[in-house]
Amino acid sequence: MSVDLLVRDAYIYVDREWEIESGWIAIKDGRIQALGKSGDEPVSARVISANGRLVTPGLINAHHHMYQNLTRSYAPVTNGTLFQWLTGLYPLWANIDEESVYLSTYIAMTELLMGGCTTSMDHMYVHPKPFLIDAQFRAARDIGFRFYATRGSMTRSVENGGLPPASVVQTEDEILADSVRLVEKYHDAKPGSMGRVALAPCSLFSVTENIMVESAQLAEKYDLRLHTHLAEDPQEDEYCAEVYKCTPVEYFERVGWATPRSWVAHFIYPNDEEIGRLAHAGVCTTQCPCSNMLIGGGSADVMGLRRRGMRVGLGCDGSASTDHASMWLEARTALLLGRYRNGPNSMSARDVLDVATRGGAACLGWEDEIGHLRPGACADLVIWQMSDVALAGAHSDPVESWLRCGPAVAGTTIVNGKPLVENTQPVMSQLSSVLREHAKHARRIQCFEV
Repeated sequence: MSVDLLVRDAYIYVDREWEIESGWIAIKDGRIQALGKSGDEPVSARVISANGRLVTPGLINAHHHMYQNLTRSYAPVTNGTLFQWLTGLYPLWANIDEESVYLSTYIAMTELLMGGCTTSMDHMYVHPKPFLIDAQFRAARDIGFRFYATRGSMTRSVENGGLPPASVVQTEDEILADSVRLVEKYHDAKPGSMGRVALAPCSLFSVTENIMVESAQLAEKYDLRLHTHLAEDPQEDEYCAEVYKCTPVEYFERVGWATPRSWVAHFIYPNDEEIGRLAHAGVCTTQCPCSNMLIGGGSADVMGLRRRGMRVGLGCDGSASTDHASMWLEARTALLLGRYRNGPNSMSARDVLDVATRGGAACLGWEDEIGHLRPGACADLVIWQMSDVALAGAHSDPVESWLRCGPAVAGTTIVNGKPLVENTQPVMSQLSSVLREHAKHARRIQCFEV
């Protein structure tokens, strides 16, 4: 057997309950061809030695807002509540355009790769200009990143009971027409796809009931996933009680979203009965621990949700609320938060790794091909790297050491069988010029002189 790429001398976390202490992974045509223990490696056109390091499936980011890295750590809103943070930043986000979205997406995907992420969705819900998601697909293609776009939307501006200014909302007809256009142009449901599309009205306090219903119907027609924010903040409960006379989860069910097509971000404030109903309906959720902790809005009980039968993924959330795009940091924070909340026996590093891989794949409806390294899976994997000082004394368990020690970064990140990070550095030759242009756009959007 001859293959395209061989990763050898690795401690391999293949999947739940399958680890290879000293082994190799053979890659051919963008797929995991075979795995084995050291000593019987196939012939390969290229060999990468992991030098005994941990290799895992690529982490999957199941909730993000990539354009927000244009307003990271924006001082006037760093200490506000969720609603204060949103209303402070919406006027700035009204200044994004196709080029700034391309640049911010390029930077976000590069940063994700450096933190061990190989597949990410993005929730682009601010649309002051057309063709913003087109720019994201262009960035993903230029990098070679596996991308799951979600066509977000807002219809309620401050003039009719919402939070955002009128400049970033759209009519229902505009949203639905562009959703169909994007799906027909970019959604690739075939095995090994590098780009897919889901529908994602932003939140119950920023869209009309009709757009939620129409999106669910459109998802049925085109066989798409659905995504939104849900039960994120106590103010959401107050808003929903006043406007819809029900809880956020009851509203979610009323508009036809309680189906296996749906995954939601945050899901911090449902009651026990609501958790049971959505878990039974097959809805998945995504925890975003760093963002939730920085805004001070609480965080989902990951292991509690899993015990109730709900699949849970992990997400960075917006780069203006979490201010980074490291899935390793999210994973470590999830571990610390889970153990702080429920005790030291409640969550292990393997639990978190399962959430960040299999859980994210479940959110995206893509468990057959990503989130594991079984033969036939997409060849998306990470060779993790830490300093010898950070790992000094850690010899008994590479997976636990991965999160308990650190910081860890991706030494090598492989997507679709191609290394996109090598020796901890991105391989993209145009990154320096993208960073320069990104800085210009960020200063413009934040109203600094350029």
